[in-house]
Amino acid sequence: MPAPMPKPFPRLAAVATLCLLAAGARASGVAVAVHDSTGTPLADAVAWLEAEAGQAVSKGALKTAEIEQKSLKFMPLVTVVQTGTRIDFPNNDKVRHHIYSFSPAHKFDQKLYSGTTATPQIFDKPGIVVLGCNIHDKMVAYVRIVDTPYFVKGDAAGVGRIDAPAGKYVLKVWHFNMAGGQPAEQAVVVKAGDALGTASFRLPMKPPVSGDAL
Repeated sequence: MPAPMPKPFPRLAAVATLCLLAAGARASGVAVAVHDSTGTPLADAVAWLEAEAGQAVSKGALKTAEIEQKSLKFMPLVTVVQTGTRIDFPNNDKVRHHIYSFSPAHKFDQKLYSGTTATPQIFDKPGIVVLGCNIHDKMVAYVRIVDTPYFVKGDAAGVGRIDAPAGKYVLKVWHFNMAGGQPAEQAVVVKAGDALGTASFRLPMKPPVSGDAL
């Protein structure tokens, strides 16, 4: 029986996926790959395109989003939305939660509740919102609000695709655990009718904190 083929290293797999996205694209935009400083793919990295000053951008129709509470966790861990988006917070646990945010981009305090009784929140300022639960200290989640309709959250391989019309943009990338907290960026040009461009980033991560789960 022949020996099984070795699995590709995570970084090589991400690069291959990036190439496939670019080669198979039918719309203009950018395929983005995000790794840490050692080359390990970063899941849940957020990337978005900001148009150069003076370039018209259609805001498009806003979509609602949902962050549920289940198994004493927020799911998903990271959410990215456009400015003005409504997010619902259903509690699908058997216990009640008290969710809150002290973040300047959106402060709120939702007292103990269960089911779908929590008031939906409108995230109307760009920035980062950190969610917590007053009852369960280990519960945390992140919302990145961006003032553009062109954004993506990367997959487990650190890869994502942003479709956008032709123009000049600044491509920004952020991860909730990156050192410094400020997004990395690079200038990109999206050309009409072309296959996706590609971009890659390596982000420095915060050092592990003593007691963090492995």
